Amino acid sequence: MSTEMAAAPKTAPNTRRANFASAWLGWMLDGFETYAIVLVGSLVVADLVGKGASPIYFGTILAVQLIAWAVGGLASGVLIDYFGRRKVLMASILTYAIATGLAALSPNFAIFLVLRIIAGLGMGAEWGPGSALVAETWSDRTRGRGIALLQCAFGVGFLVATAVFWLLGPTDPGTWRWLLAIGALPALVVLFVRRRVGESPMWEAADARRRAATARAASGEILDEHERALTVFTLRRLFSEPESRRRILTLLACSTASLVGWWAVSTWVPQYAGAAVKAAGAAPTTTTLIVVAYNVGGVLGWLAWGVLADAIGRRWALWSYFAGALVLTWVLFGVQYSSLGLLTLVVAVNGFFTLGQMGWMATYPGELFPTSLRGSAITVVFNISRVFAAAGALLAGGIVGGLGGISTAALTIGSIYVLGLVFALVVGPETKGRPLPG
Repeated sequence: MSTEMAAAPKTAPNTRRANFASAWLGWMLDGFETYAIVLVGSLVVADLVGKGASPIYFGTILAVQLIAWAVGGLASGVLIDYFGRRKVLMASILTYAIATGLAALSPNFAIFLVLRIIAGLGMGAEWGPGSALVAETWSDRTRGRGIALLQCAFGVGFLVATAVFWLLGPTDPGTWRWLLAIGALPALVVLFVRRRVGESPMWEAADARRRAATARAASGEILDEHERALTVFTLRRLFSEPESRRRILTLLACSTASLVGWWAVSTWVPQYAGAAVKAAGAAPTTTTLIVVAYNVGGVLGWLAWGVLADAIGRRWALWSYFAGALVLTWVLFGVQYSSLGLLTLVVAVNGFFTLGQMGWMATYPGELFPTSLRGSAITVVFNISRVFAAAGALLAGGIVGGLGGISTAALTIGSIYVLGLVFALVVGPETKGRPLPG
């Protein structure tokens, strides 16, 4: 796999802070909107389809959003490699904010799905430019912690969504409309991005090399291997170079395990916890507290991932999280809990591993590919696996409907973490403390 090893340009401290703040806010609000749908999905179905509707409707909402997220993410990866990180970040935030706000006005289920598809396109497109901006401006020694701090914003968004959901009223039929209306607020972040955020110097340098190589090729000059690689379309280059293709495929195996496993757990935690709370005769608000525990555990897991990855390396940290996720998924859904306190603790520890591991996809893949390919590579890894996660969401809904048990669905789909254990240690070279390829 060809790489460009030019020295990384420096970024001014003020610009670096603004870049991080914009990416953090965008990803936090992305997390808010993602988990808002998980929280209010049953209310949406009851309102727009009817009470007692099949769980497949809820699974369909999750599935179409995941597929749209994958398409938007893949498109943004190519766009940020050719047009820069900043412009795509602004466009993506505007897209998902406006579509989410309009979804709050949906008169029927079909229109709601269309607007969720549009929102999903924007939500998927936001992750790539934000992650690339931070990765390309953070120091080599602490990049793992910096990316983890960025990625935990997604979990913070979960917490904010849960808090707002609780304040609006979990049982109020109109709550879902108000929660989605609040989702239009991220559009204000674009004003900050436009005024304060600078383009990645690493991308500007790589783009200049790409443009120069393309101009030389057009004039008939002979190019060396690295220059020829720069003139090849990024997605074609990812899958045509043998080493690049091997890395992408193994990374995809790991990301599929992470995303499918996470959706298998997180989407059913509210209903699973709600059933336990009802059986124990506790107040309905207890379910919200259990969901909060899951997200708090996830945020702590994200932060711990960065520290662990910088301490023992990316591969061993990733393997450890897969192992923890597999064990805690079976402990959570395979055991009957008589104590809600113990259930809350297990949910939190499960969130530490299942949600907390997600930060690796913004750290490790970007360190294995050069700047001219980085956007395409990280978004391929993060988003193609969402297609499998969408299939998992539909399958889980079918398992619950057919076999009548959330535990069965979560344990069946969640066992995919075994795939992560197999591939985590062979995915690529260790990159801890190494400079990003130029």
